[in-house]
Amino acid sequence: MLLSSLARLEATIDAETEALTVHDIREQDDFNRRKSESLVELSRLGRTIGSTPLGPEEIEGLERLRAKLRRNHELLAIHLRAMQEVSDIVTTMIQSAESDGTYSAALRYQE
Repeated sequence: MLLSSLARLEATIDAETEALTVHDIREQDDFNRRKSESLVELSRLGRTIGSTPLGPEEIEGLERLRAKLRRNHELLAIHLRAMQEVSDIVTTMIQSAESDGTYSAALRYQE
């Protein structure tokens, strides 16, 4: 059961990472939904498994998933920074267009 849950989450992470690599964020809502579902599923499994030791396959699956999540996190951070930069540019342009210059920092003391 744990292995199939990890495989589903890994497939989701792989698909999202590939989409981020080619700058295609059209399915981001679906990826978020699928990751949330996997998190709920893994949380439930964690309570069921309790302190039962994991086998080598489960440990390997978790380690592989951790590495893929690390790469996915890096790409998400890059996209988030890029979207923040675009947002800052648009905000500055809107403020500039709406300003009449009355309170502009461009006013300087003239001798």
